[in-house]
Amino acid sequence: MYAYIIRRLVATIPIMAIVAVFVFMLLHLSPGDPAAIIAGDFATEEQILKIREQLGLNDPLYIQFGSWLINLLQGDMGQSIYSGLPVTKLIGQRLEPTLMLTLCTMLIAITMAIPLGVIAAWKVGTWIDRAVMTLAVFGFSVPVFVIGYLLILGGSRTLGWFPVQGYTSILESVPGFLSHITLPALTLGAVYMALIARMTRATMLEVLNEDYVRTAYAKGLATRKVLVKHALKNAMVPISTTIGLGVALLIGGVVVTESVFAIPGLGRLTVDAVLRTDYPVIQGVILVFSFTYVLLNLLIDLSYVLFDPRIRY
Repeated sequence: MYAYIIRRLVATIPIMAIVAVFVFMLLHLSPGDPAAIIAGDFATEEQILKIREQLGLNDPLYIQFGSWLINLLQGDMGQSIYSGLPVTKLIGQRLEPTLMLTLCTMLIAITMAIPLGVIAAWKVGTWIDRAVMTLAVFGFSVPVFVIGYLLILGGSRTLGWFPVQGYTSILESVPGFLSHITLPALTLGAVYMALIARMTRATMLEVLNEDYVRTAYAKGLATRKVLVKHALKNAMVPISTTIGLGVALLIGGVVVTESVFAIPGLGRLTVDAVLRTDYPVIQGVILVFSFTYVLLNLLIDLSYVLFDPRIRY
């Protein structure tokens, strides 16, 4: 077990190294002179040279990378070209909305998708199974922004239950937070929910045909106990993997969802930075998203210890 954990921890090092190289090269792989792009069409040569000096683009590439990496390890991601504020400060200001949106989305998606997938597998071939799979196909096929606008039309414009846009911190008002986060979480969770529900159903169908499940039924155990304790427990490894891989969908969906609902999070910060060609902010946000993705997948890998006895012992 400990050897497995150590191997997984060590495996994350080269992944993050590759991500760091890619993020650093993002500035240099862009077509044209990055300083001229940042300065704009009407910038003077003196202004372009000043930006090149500010970004360190006059130094050799290996010196630039070394300086950037040292600063990064010290928690310094540079300064925003647009606002002049440290990138870490900008990310810190926008972190809470994105973090809460992601957590609420995962909570809603997992608590709804796994039971729906289990029920669909249990009632395979019935109208319940077809209804669950129809919802899953709908959630997986329809773009995130379309679902967002449909929820705004129904929940905000028609019923008036939820605000259309904005965000309220949970520290300021719990009811205000819940009213603002519900529609974005449901919007972002639609694709995630569909993915987990489909995988749960497929895995449960395979497990329910195993001999030990039939033996459990033959012993007279209740259906609920067989489904939860015997079948679902042994199906959790691929489901956990799907949950981890689905984080990539969340990262992409956060940008769209925060734009639709005007949430001041990292997704909205990314859009603003791209529109302003603010490379230091783009680099910082990509690093945060990449590190989060790698960390969550590491936690999913480590969770195998709980579900797979071959690793545990």
